[in-house]
Amino acid sequence: MLDVRRMRVLREVAQCGSFSAAAEALSFTQSAISQQIAALEREAGTTLVERGVRGVRLTDAGRALVRHADAILAHLAEAETELEAIAGLRGGRLRMAAFESAGASLMPLAIATFRERHPAVELTLSLAEPEGSVPRLRSGELELALTFEVRGMPAPPESIEQLHLLDDPMYLALACDHPLAQRRSLSFADLDGEAWIAGQPGCACNDMMVRACHAAGYEPRVAFESDDYTAIQGFVAAGVGVALIAELALTSVREDIVIRSLGRETPVRRVHAATLAGGYRSPATAAMLEILAETAAAYARRRPELALAG
Repeated sequence: MLDVRRMRVLREVAQCGSFSAAAEALSFTQSAISQQIAALEREAGTTLVERGVRGVRLTDAGRALVRHADAILAHLAEAETELEAIAGLRGGRLRMAAFESAGASLMPLAIATFRERHPAVELTLSLAEPEGSVPRLRSGELELALTFEVRGMPAPPESIEQLHLLDDPMYLALACDHPLAQRRSLSFADLDGEAWIAGQPGCACNDMMVRACHAAGYEPRVAFESDDYTAIQGFVAAGVGVALIAELALTSVREDIVIRSLGRETPVRRVHAATLAGGYRSPATAAMLEILAETAAAYARRRPELALAG
């Protein structure tokens, strides 16, 4: 029978490209790594690693075993999570990811509440867009992710369950001295000919802006590209273009820009808390989902304060 610990060593050797680098990553000696690989080769009955002066290279059998090791280790990670949760919320961990604006607005409040109620649970949070966090949910690297969807985005895989938290409208940002800045309500037709500050081509928010401009009968002219909402506010304040900014990113607004509604044409992101569907859900995950729902509801109640800044 193949030893799972040795399969983990083989995967590390494959990722690092040498025994010495794998030894450093795993806090082993190089000799111990070599012994573990040799033992695994005896168990497998074939050569898994070709050793050379320039490092190591996996054989076909080695590459096949690493592919299976990834799946096996993902299942083991899920098993470890379940065992950690046996003690309920008196221990264990919860690994999360969130897209940037939610990570700067909703998540800090939710994490503070969670820690107050369940201080013994270890929490980690990384920033990732949905296309990055959903695969990590499916592989067992995360228990929960804040994601969003917009019209035209592919539906999430059936293996992902989503709890809708709130709708996140996009507002128009203009420099204070822009000719349209004094109007309280605008439409995309009013913006024909404007230079836009937008995200990278293909990003969901950028696609929303392009579709809205097309519906108004024109092709938007993108002057500068940025995925950083703070930088976007700076570009707008300098008068080099206009931009759409998600409401979740408007918790702080520069004094030299104004925020205006686009009325019925307002593009909207639907924000969700995503987990694996149909599988084991730890008490910590369930508790965080409840807290996120509370946090989103509290945010929605104070939404009018954000609607028309400037």
